[in-house]
Amino acid sequence: MKQTIIEEVRAFSRWYTRIIGLLDGHILDSSFSLPEARVLYEMYHREGIQAGEMTALLGIDKGYLSRMLDQFSRKSLIVRKRSLEDGRVQHLFLTAKGRAAFESLDRASIAQVKRLLAPLAEEDRSRLVLHMHEIQKIITQYGHA
Repeated sequence: MKQTIIEEVRAFSRWYTRIIGLLDGHILDSSFSLPEARVLYEMYHREGIQAGEMTALLGIDKGYLSRMLDQFSRKSLIVRKRSLEDGRVQHLFLTAKGRAAFESLDRASIAQVKRLLAPLAEEDRSRLVLHMHEIQKIITQYGHA
């Protein structure tokens, strides 16, 4: 593999993470880190998800997720409910406060993307999305989800 290809992919990754602010300690001027925001996203869209499912889905360390969930629980963002079928299993749910926190993050993310895309011509926006899909398609066909 050519070293220049590796360098170009890494340069693109560094550029994109800077453009969308992933290096900031807190994402979208919120009190949440990127992993925390991502966990809130999954809980919002997968009501009742189990912690084990979350670790598999995000590739996140179990201990790190556990500490994060404890923190969310202390802040009244989530509730844990034991499974009726298996008492060892807990399902995770956002509280109204947790849903509101996620919705605020979601609105900020939408606004950020709108600002990023606003200067582009419609044709360039369409090309950009097409190329994003192509990147996903190429990487995914080799087993990376």
